[in-house]
Amino acid sequence: MPFRMTRPISILHLHSTFDLGGKEARAVRLMNAFGDRARHTIVSGVPGALGARARIDRGIAYEIAQNAPPLTGRPSVARYEAIARYMRGFDLVLTYNWGAIDGVMARRVFAKGAPPLVHHEDGFNADEAGGLKRERNIYRRLALGAAHALVVPSTSLERIALETWKQPRARVHRILNGIATGLYAKDPDAKAIPGFVRRANEVVIGSVAGLRAVKDLPQLIRAVGGVSARFRLVIVGEGPEKAAIEQAAIAMGIDDRLVMPGFLDRPYRFMRHFDLLALSSKSEQFPISVVEAMAAGLPIVAPPVGDVRAMVAQENAPFITEHHGEVRLRDAIQALAADPDLRARVGRANQIKARALYDEGTMIARYAALYNEAMGRPGALA
Repeated sequence: MPFRMTRPISILHLHSTFDLGGKEARAVRLMNAFGDRARHTIVSGVPGALGARARIDRGIAYEIAQNAPPLTGRPSVARYEAIARYMRGFDLVLTYNWGAIDGVMARRVFAKGAPPLVHHEDGFNADEAGGLKRERNIYRRLALGAAHALVVPSTSLERIALETWKQPRARVHRILNGIATGLYAKDPDAKAIPGFVRRANEVVIGSVAGLRAVKDLPQLIRAVGGVSARFRLVIVGEGPEKAAIEQAAIAMGIDDRLVMPGFLDRPYRFMRHFDLLALSSKSEQFPISVVEAMAAGLPIVAPPVGDVRAMVAQENAPFITEHHGEVRLRDAIQALAADPDLRARVGRANQIKARALYDEGTMIARYAALYNEAMGRPGALA
């Protein structure tokens, strides 16, 4: 008979930021799936960056920590001790990305009485997109010895964890990101994208990303600006690079064909308004937006980042460019924009693969099993 706690599991989430991105969307989906079996306390390393809370279901017990010690700052025994002391009030600690790695180090330095900790690495910001920093690799290697497990979504991150961060094979878990694929097959909500009304004979190029430098969206603007077709470019997301993206569109003379509605929740409501999804990132690992677009039956255009080439169907492989660059992106977009039958054929193949490999049921079960095992409480989150 499965083990049941008399009280909910108390989980502390230490996030580099809790604005909505791939890792935050997954963390919230797991919170929703665990339901009343868990209570959650969320710490954002960037104060006020809390956009992902809008995705938390009603009825889920959670709070945003108000008096948690800072996750970033100069290395300090006193700060590590304060973080470790704060963690001791929980059954399980979950840490996410470089911005929360001091939580892992605090557990290493002050292990006595500390709850089990699982660390998640989903990718790198612009400062490491061109190559990992040696001092950070050393710090990760030292800190991660205190983690019960390290979870990564991609083969490239798995390789880094094993070869660069020198983590034991048994500690590293590659769990593919998953979504509710069935929702993405439904007709889109006509009002899901404010201000957007589809026009006849127009190809809609979509992108879903935080407006950050690592996403290099001005490059996508330049690539799309060279496409010979009637198009509109819809970029869904928010962030500090919005003005630079708008300026790039003005420079290319396509500002009247750019739609930037900001952050939109529930991507299944709008994903099928697009004819294709385009990425221009300098660094990715296993992008949720690619899985969402595949489930919606869209072709993908992207540079060769992370696991994207392996993620998509074989029919889509020619549209994952061999090298970075706006000319290569333009040419891949052009081929799909000019041929609706090709878009449909590639999109169908992507949808079949997404349903077979990337449905959220498998992902949720694997995370629940890992967290249960870390706590030594079988069935606690099942």
